[in-house]
Amino acid sequence: MGAQQLDKDGKAVGAAELPAVFAGEIKPSLLHSAVIRHLANRRAGTASTKKRDEVAGGGRKPWRQKGTGRARQGSIRSPLWRKGGVVFGPHPRSFAVSMNKRTRRAALAMAIAAKAQADALAIVDADELRSPKTKELAAVLWAGGGSGSVLLALDAARDVFARQIYLAGRNVRRATVVSHDRLSVHALLSHDRVILTKNALDALAEVCSV
Repeated sequence: MGAQQLDKDGKAVGAAELPAVFAGEIKPSLLHSAVIRHLANRRAGTASTKKRDEVAGGGRKPWRQKGTGRARQGSIRSPLWRKGGVVFGPHPRSFAVSMNKRTRRAALAMAIAAKAQADALAIVDADELRSPKTKELAAVLWAGGGSGSVLLALDAARDVFARQIYLAGRNVRRATVVSHDRLSVHALLSHDRVILTKNALDALAEVCSV
């Protein structure tokens, strides 16, 4: 299985062979679980409401039981009252979904393989990008045509111009620039096209093969 090899202008100049770890079977159920985990773990879970016994005030009866013509009430903290307690309202909780490391890495490898099978994966040498400006980087990302979203993954430790490329890509519409160690299955699958630097590909292959 291979991917497009891009030159410094973003044009395809051949095919790049992918490591064997990205040639395995693709299991949609595993990819689905990884995406659900990512979205669930991103939730803050801080929504909160006060129950009847947590609302301030309401220590005395609003009015006497009989003789007013109004419905009987015992406290302004009742859920029937405005600013009263909330029945079965949300409280802070964790939405975290666990997945063991081996399964997470297998899902990441499958997501990369899925992009390669869809002919939506490309490899570029980061050293050839030469610290591009925003306009130049945008031209490279869409040099092959199309207007879909693009994900560019770098190796922040080994790519010489990683910092400059990241800064140049922050303001490019429909483009996301991330370090390979921050890459997720959700990010890979939610973009129309994925571009990996050679160093990022090698680093991901090393991680996924463990």
